[in-house]
Amino acid sequence: MGMEVKNSFRYALWRRFASGAVAWCGVTGIILLFIPAVFAPFIANGRPLLMISHDGQWSMPFLRSFFAPESSEVMVEKLFNFLALYLPVLLFWVLLCRKKVLKFAVLLISAVVIAAGFFAGKPVMDKKDYREIAAGEKFALFAPIPYGPDEIAGMPYEAPGREHILGCDDIGRDLASRLIYGSRVSLAVGLLAALLAMVIGIAVGMSAGYFRGKLDLFLMRLVEVMQCFPTFLLLLILMSMLGDYKIGQSIPLVIMVIGCTGWIGVAFLVRGEVLKESSLPYIKSCVVSGVPSWKIMFKHLLPNISGTVLISFTFGVAGAILSESGLSFLGFGVQPPTASWGNLMRQAFDNPMAYWHLTFFPGVMLFIAVMSFNFTGDGLRRAFDVKED
Repeated sequence: MGMEVKNSFRYALWRRFASGAVAWCGVTGIILLFIPAVFAPFIANGRPLLMISHDGQWSMPFLRSFFAPESSEVMVEKLFNFLALYLPVLLFWVLLCRKKVLKFAVLLISAVVIAAGFFAGKPVMDKKDYREIAAGEKFALFAPIPYGPDEIAGMPYEAPGREHILGCDDIGRDLASRLIYGSRVSLAVGLLAALLAMVIGIAVGMSAGYFRGKLDLFLMRLVEVMQCFPTFLLLLILMSMLGDYKIGQSIPLVIMVIGCTGWIGVAFLVRGEVLKESSLPYIKSCVVSGVPSWKIMFKHLLPNISGTVLISFTFGVAGAILSESGLSFLGFGVQPPTASWGNLMRQAFDNPMAYWHLTFFPGVMLFIAVMSFNFTGDGLRRAFDVKED
């Protein structure tokens, strides 16, 4: 009976979410962002995906850099490359296998085997001109965009044309390739920073709302003090201070700073929801029955406020992407040569009209990302709000 109620709730939730055109626009936008980001090495790559010599020997020159990326942000590259291999396996077994134990075992073994390849791989600098090498071979298959994100392949500030469909950046790197790899940075920062902010906000909000008293007074005063600072100004101050201490402005640092400053709204929201839920009879009966506090908080309260938390998370991802782009545009975020939508727009700062492609195309990507997560959050809000049925 309990399982039937649970399934009917999920069905009703999905029905309300799927009934909104705005929600579908958001989900479609997120999918369109994730597919190029995950499969970037197969879409934009300066090394051949497959090469066959005249004597019939074949090779895949892109594989070494796939498992051991030559990047300043190796962990982000490896994470998305892992997903490029694991997600098809996951989708295949979820659709094919009906036995839960077998499905779990196969997916776990697959994850370990694929991850082992990334741990074993060591980056090796490869400066070969594969286009020249491929010209002398029997067959060579390149990605649709045959340029890597760090490969100088054209003239500085080259306008969009037949060879480079979106043009080139300030030193001649293909803009389309850098936009695709830059989406990895934006999505990684957005999702992980929002997740970190969510964890901190839930911990503070639930502690203040459930235990109340002096702890609530102390935590809320701390939140109000932090709320006095404009969030983006606080981000600039923190990144500037860390720069003075010669701490490299890497993606993990940007995630940590954005996450540690973005939890204030979540804490207020969670505290309010916990106060409301704590006054209901089912929580009071748990307290009277002697159920441990941690069990009440994580088994009863957290699942019942999960809808609000999920909605806040989607809006938080959009905010984190905007924050990262703003910091990178001002020179305090992700640093070159790593591609980022913000630092691509910064390259057009001297003459935005002449270098319009460096402003327009990253701006469109940023607009699509923020709009998609906001639309998805609005769809979730409507789905969880039964009063809008």
